[in-house]
Amino acid sequence: MSALPAKPGLRHSVPEWYDNNHQLSATAQHERHVSNVIRQEGRSLRDQTNCQTTWDESDTSCRLRDRAWDVARWKETLEACAQKVDKEMEALTLSKEQTEQALAATAVPLEVSNECLTLRDGRRGYELVIDPADEQLKKEVALIERVQQALQQHIDKAFEQLCVLQEARHHLTADLQNKMDALDIDMSCLSLTIKSPEISLKTNPTRIASGSSTPQEWIQFSQYNVDRAQEAMQVSQQMREDTSLARAQLQNELDTQRRATEFALRKRNHHEEQARNELEWQIRNTEDEMAEMESDIQGLDADLQAKMASLKLAHTRLENRTTRPGTDLCRDEVQHGLVNEVHQLESTITVLKQKLSEAQLTLQKMKLHHSRMLQDLSRKQEALSLEQRSLTTRTRLTSTSCTDKAPVLLVPLTNSSGRSNLQLLAQ
Repeated sequence: MSALPAKPGLRHSVPEWYDNNHQLSATAQHERHVSNVIRQEGRSLRDQTNCQTTWDESDTSCRLRDRAWDVARWKETLEACAQKVDKEMEALTLSKEQTEQALAATAVPLEVSNECLTLRDGRRGYELVIDPADEQLKKEVALIERVQQALQQHIDKAFEQLCVLQEARHHLTADLQNKMDALDIDMSCLSLTIKSPEISLKTNPTRIASGSSTPQEWIQFSQYNVDRAQEAMQVSQQMREDTSLARAQLQNELDTQRRATEFALRKRNHHEEQARNELEWQIRNTEDEMAEMESDIQGLDADLQAKMASLKLAHTRLENRTTRPGTDLCRDEVQHGLVNEVHQLESTITVLKQKLSEAQLTLQKMKLHHSRMLQDLSRKQEALSLEQRSLTTRTRLTSTSCTDKAPVLLVPLTNSSGRSNLQLLAQ
């Protein structure tokens, strides 16, 4: 038994068939028109956005180049300023070291002056006088102490200014390092393209980072660092000039006072030698006079003994003649002569005794004064020896001043990073 065909569906009329075909054609045409419009608009949008994107990328690259140029210019300015600060720090350090050497050089003159004062304090008796040499030595000690105080003040000021320069250099270095990092970042951004493998989408890239500054603040910050460093360098230069002038003036004062002190010491030494020579001459003459006086005393004593013998003879003659008998006990010329002789001898003996006593007293006074002169001569010789020792001690100042003229080797100053030159650029 054969199968029957399926039952046909709903049947349409011929007009419906034409309407359907017309509708399909019209819809196809409309869709093609809409598609064409959209395609034209898409092409126009692509061309427009491509131009805008290209322009934006070009403008951004141009701005990056301009910004990199600005950063590089400020980097060069900061580098030059930092190098000048380094040179000024080295110059100020050298000036400070020279001032320290000048301060150390005053130790020997002060020691010599105090030693001379101590030596001269060893004088005794009337030799311990406040003479011009003593006054000049004390004046020299006071001057050296004042010079030491002034030099120490300059050293302290130089140290403080070095700290200021170091701080200014630190800010310059930090700012310079920031400029270098920023320049590296901008140059890296400038080198990026759409084909770079390290590009990617980021989360909220248009946010304003905390701590951001305006271009005016950026310029003012670097300008402030440069201005502060230049001001510190000007102060340092003026300080070096003032210190150099002060060292020269103080050294002149020390040299002038040293010459005045040495002149006073030489003059005093000359006076001491004159006084010693005069006293030695007086001692020699006194000793000669004492010898003559002793000889004369011996002569006076001998004459006195002789006169006593003559007096004894006259007394004996007179006494013996009193035994004459009777009228022979006559006051004759012999009697008168003997009496006159006795009176004359007694008067002579009295005068001789007085002169002998006077001579002995004078001799005793000369011996006492001679002893005093010997003591004073000993003091003068001791004082003269001390004066000569003082002059010998001061020869150390001449040898020291000659040594100071020799060139001094100095260790070059290094900056905070331990390098003698500024080396901050990345190789």
